[in-house]
Amino acid sequence: MSPKPSRPAPADQPPTPPDPPTPSVSLAPRRSVLAAALGVAAATAASSLTAVTPAFAAAPADGPRAGEPSVDYHAWTTLADWRRGRAAGIRVRSGARPGVVIDRPVGTFEYTDPHTRTTATWEYATWTAPVRVLPTPATELIASWNARTPAGTWLQVELRGTYTDGATTPWYVLGRWTSGDASGDIRRTSVDGQGDGRSNVSTDTLAIDKPESGLRFTSYELRLTLHRKPGTDLTPTVWRLGAMGSDIPDRFTVPASRPGEGAGRTLAVPRYSQEIHKGQYPEYDNGGEAWCSPTSSQMVLEYWGREPTAEDLAWVNPAYEDPQVCHAARFTYDYQYAGCGNWPFNAAYAATYRDMQGLVTRLGSLRDIEKLIRARIPVITSQSFLAAELDGAGYGTAGHLMCVVGFTEAGDVIANDPASPSNAAVQRVYRRRQFENIWLRTKRYNAQGQVRSGTGGVCYLYFPTRPTSRQLAALAELGIR
Repeated sequence: MSPKPSRPAPADQPPTPPDPPTPSVSLAPRRSVLAAALGVAAATAASSLTAVTPAFAAAPADGPRAGEPSVDYHAWTTLADWRRGRAAGIRVRSGARPGVVIDRPVGTFEYTDPHTRTTATWEYATWTAPVRVLPTPATELIASWNARTPAGTWLQVELRGTYTDGATTPWYVLGRWTSGDASGDIRRTSVDGQGDGRSNVSTDTLAIDKPESGLRFTSYELRLTLHRKPGTDLTPTVWRLGAMGSDIPDRFTVPASRPGEGAGRTLAVPRYSQEIHKGQYPEYDNGGEAWCSPTSSQMVLEYWGREPTAEDLAWVNPAYEDPQVCHAARFTYDYQYAGCGNWPFNAAYAATYRDMQGLVTRLGSLRDIEKLIRARIPVITSQSFLAAELDGAGYGTAGHLMCVVGFTEAGDVIANDPASPSNAAVQRVYRRRQFENIWLRTKRYNAQGQVRSGTGGVCYLYFPTRPTSRQLAALAELGIR
């Protein structure tokens, strides 16, 4: 399958005070498709076309030097965090898992869902995070969130950035999300066509149009708008809201890292194949062949002991194996993107399970993943490659998710790769050098020799709300709390 094209933005933009989003320029996506567009590549990249640039490294005490990769993930999760925000109709809820809920809505509006063509009236309230000043200016920003949205509720996440010249972006919509798809609910969706001539949103990623110009984001604000049906006491509850800002220099190759202390360890993560679902529920991105993201998500959730109930799965054809994978595909599906590969939507899906958290960030090398594996946290990575660039895969892809579950004694990657013909064949060993390069690079060549983008180390991290002390330490070392 080839990457999905961009699609027109929905006509209706909910009026979220004080400044509704006003995207003005319709632009094609900057990066490759997020979902698993699998297909065997017919050619390999030209070996002479390599531009070696520095690998990720721990930032010096005074911050990264010019030209070095930088990543900043920051989240609002604590009672003190939520109280620092600007609330309009929002109440901060304390307890074991603090969050924000609707208290007294500040207004109503009509929203015409572009995917169901139905118009409904919704009450809303807003919460705006304090300005986050980035330690190092960024070229990309990706938000992620954890929430509960009962039927009859939904939420919108927006981001407004500040450029290095002091100008600001519009309020960009980075997701309209609900965990379900009950009758009368909106359909979860990204919003295409948002841009101001200097930056644009590609599904879930806000990016500078021309990073080579030197323009960057120096800070950003996040805004939540919580919605519910009028006259009810329903409310979404949001427990985690965060964003990852990064500036990853363009590079076709990265130096390989040396194996660390995580070598020789494998986590007992369940193995599920997306391929055995081929043709099932084609309304969700043409069936299982494109379900790498939800399949990977489901593997990690079940590693943590979380899975759908029998009642949750009652809708799935009983003849289908691993119905929980079908369930994950349905409830990660982005109706605008028309796929299950929206990164934040997968993290949000993971957090719908009991006492789970999920987020999207970038890591710097396989050494970072080794730290997490030592703490017994598997990592879902996003990468794209030609068949000849990853020995043993047997396919090439414009975008694919798989789960790193361990390392061999020699430091090679042990991955649960859902693009396998059966569950038994899911666990693979990939060469460290090859895997690290296809995951960390930001530029690559497709089978026709054309330059395409890479993910630059994007990953999903799922872990319990109460990690062990060792897991807390490993996450904190990577800037995550």
